Amino acid sequence: MATLICGSVAYDTIMVFPDRFDRHILPHKVHMLSVSFLVPEMRREFGGCAGNIAYNLKLLGGEPIVMATVGQDFAPYAAHLTAQGIRRDCVRELASHFTPQCYITTDLDDNQIAAFHPGAMSESHHNSFAPVAAELRYAIVGPDGLDGMLARCRELAAAKVPFIFDPGQGTLLFSGEQLIDCISAAKVVTLNDYEAELVHQKTGKSLAELAALTEVLIVTLGGDGSQIFVDGREIRIPAAKATALVDPTGCGDAYRAGILFGMEKGWDWETTGRLASLLGAIKIAQRGGQNHRFDRASLAADYQAAFGRALPSW
Repeated sequence: MATLICGSVAYDTIMVFPDRFDRHILPHKVHMLSVSFLVPEMRREFGGCAGNIAYNLKLLGGEPIVMATVGQDFAPYAAHLTAQGIRRDCVRELASHFTPQCYITTDLDDNQIAAFHPGAMSESHHNSFAPVAAELRYAIVGPDGLDGMLARCRELAAAKVPFIFDPGQGTLLFSGEQLIDCISAAKVVTLNDYEAELVHQKTGKSLAELAALTEVLIVTLGGDGSQIFVDGREIRIPAAKATALVDPTGCGDAYRAGILFGMEKGWDWETTGRLASLLGAIKIAQRGGQNHRFDRASLAADYQAAFGRALPSW
């Protein structure tokens, strides 16, 4: 069985500012903000939430199918996905658009300022997973065009494919009513703590009330680990210690791949959450969202070292 990974496939242009943003932004002048950061380090990476999640799930041994809408400049990314053995049955190419592009500047505290050009992603609602629907065991609806995210949630629910709703950077696009509809349709909802606050403000609902709308609510807390709300209880997942703090880009996507894999294997949430935490720690030690590597043996050893317990075999 396969897992459908819906969301953005993008080129990431990543720049590193060798200082801290808060030293250069005057709080009393934010109403007329005009800043420029000198970024001597720059690189271009394969990214986007769908691409990053699929990459990690494939490393784990899963069978991801990417669902994304891309543009005329997609050929290098297509070759990359093929080289990784990642299926792109549901990738739709539009010659009239560019592939989404993300421009990210990261400071020494791993704070990020990003600008995102959606390009072909704005037409994602015209895409379809019908050709692979019979193969799907799970899916995830990640950041995409608003109409595309709404359509995927409706279509997956109608097809009875259990899915994760992960609005990510697209949370701001939703109304409160739309968020409640998507959360209620999903099996699992994943948010970081900032997105959870946005959802609270838009819906007026507390974490407990949001958790009651879905089977599982997961809130990631960066270096403080994560919370999993399931069956009326809260499970605290510790953060795995990273060997180096190099680049946070794609850490949340690695975490979500761990959640999907644990769901596929039917593991309990304590194990699944710890696997997800470990993947985020492995990713942050490497630059870019798709340059880290691991195998079963190294993953099992890292899991044992991080949490003092064995990772189930598969």
